[in-house]
Amino acid sequence: MNRKTLVLPAVIGLLTPVLAACGAPDGAGGSGDAIVVGTTDRFTASKEAPAPIDPAYAYDVGPRNILRQTVQTLLVQPRGDGEPEPEAASQCAFTDTGNERYACKLRDGLKFASGDPVTAGDVKFSIDRARSIKADSGVFALLSTIDLVETKGDNEVIFHLNSPDATLPYKLSTPVAGIVNPADYDKGRLRDGFEVDGSGPYILDAEVEDDELVKAVFTKNPHYKGQLDPKNDKVELRSYASADAMGAALEDGDIDLMTRTMTPEQITKLSKSDDGDIDLIESAGLEIRYLAFNTEAAPVRSTAVRRAMAEVVDRGELVSKVYGSQAEPLFSLVPAGITGHSNSFFDKYGDPDVTRAKSTLEAAGVTTPVKLTLHYTTDHYGAATKREFELLKKQLNDSGLFDVTTKGAPWSTFRRAEREGEYAVYGMGWFPDFPDADNYLAPFLDKDNFLGSPYANSQIRGKLIPESRREADRVAASGSLTGIQDIVADDVPILPLWQGNQYVAARDDVTGAEYALNAVSTLQLWELSRGMGN
Repeated sequence: MNRKTLVLPAVIGLLTPVLAACGAPDGAGGSGDAIVVGTTDRFTASKEAPAPIDPAYAYDVGPRNILRQTVQTLLVQPRGDGEPEPEAASQCAFTDTGNERYACKLRDGLKFASGDPVTAGDVKFSIDRARSIKADSGVFALLSTIDLVETKGDNEVIFHLNSPDATLPYKLSTPVAGIVNPADYDKGRLRDGFEVDGSGPYILDAEVEDDELVKAVFTKNPHYKGQLDPKNDKVELRSYASADAMGAALEDGDIDLMTRTMTPEQITKLSKSDDGDIDLIESAGLEIRYLAFNTEAAPVRSTAVRRAMAEVVDRGELVSKVYGSQAEPLFSLVPAGITGHSNSFFDKYGDPDVTRAKSTLEAAGVTTPVKLTLHYTTDHYGAATKREFELLKKQLNDSGLFDVTTKGAPWSTFRRAEREGEYAVYGMGWFPDFPDADNYLAPFLDKDNFLGSPYANSQIRGKLIPESRREADRVAASGSLTGIQDIVADDVPILPLWQGNQYVAARDDVTGAEYALNAVSTLQLWELSRGMGN
């Protein structure tokens, strides 16, 4: 196959998939007519998190993508650019000028996969359930502006808000607003394990070993009614322990397509190939990585220590040595391409400057070197994470101002420890729920934030976040959004590092692979089908 470029509309202007091909054996698929997709996402049910794919709990990209296939929402984010479109709803709109009352009418004839009808009461049950359970994942905070859910008959739902929120349509397109059947879900508790029932385009059959979902089989739901058009009857999602194992499965013909997370080396190898049967699709993504701080923990309770770290860390070196062209330095929580983005950290700190960092610490009376541990997860964001944190350690230690060690832990251990405040400094990633600056700010800075961060700024919470949500025209909200980012750069409760592209590798006979992921990393399995090889 010759190298080629496709240009597709996307959330952030233009999404440009670049396809390159690499040789592989014929005959991928390995499971009848099913299209087989590989991922390194891990799906574990544990004592701390027994209900990983309950819509009222799931807040990570992997479980969220299971729900995208199976649980229907009132609205859905489009394949490319634009605002959310009706999905379970036939129409939705604000019915006032203040963005405080939002009404939706359901499509006629909606049914759960069981055959039970979907009603407005089920929508109310589902939203109220997530809001009342208040799972410790923090996902319920996406619905924090909803004050009351009202129903009119069986097909109309009205959301009364406690404050204006122009981003509500986006929030109603996320899995926490997924519609579930009261016959299958308890109102007051999460549903343990890996069962999920909804009215989405697929029905899930989960294969579980030792409390881990190792294979998810999605079969077309005959009762589905919505705006999505599934182009296949069955898809299998297989979880691999490593990117190398996933890559070998693609090369051996055991899977048809692989998604996150590939290693930088795999991506580079595939991108340099110009013939064969495997296509690499590269597209602009909105994933970000950052360091988070427990601002009540020594030694980073000192704002001067956090500022000095911001003055030392060299994002350009970090990206070039670890991720190459697969990422870009990030100088704000809001990535480039999202309305309201500003380079607030660069504006405040400029290029890395050890002399300035030394002055910052001296002025605050901080004794150097400052001892701290950088914590990271070993199995959640890809194999390159370890190299990234070793380079961060080197940068900080080479300054002479810090004495840094690094420590990795599996995600199940890491996430629990982070939530319980055991780490002073730790690395995290963010795949947005929807492509708006609000979703890069409120989840980290508002009340009930998903990090459980003790950092609280009254200007951000009491004025700027509510102010930004009043504006349906998101350009008009830029002043408030920029104000939030400037405060973050000044206080440094979070230190942004980089934003990354996203990649899919697929066999040549799989069509729709360029749409397998949208800009917010939603896995769109319904887009995949088999066709003639290129």
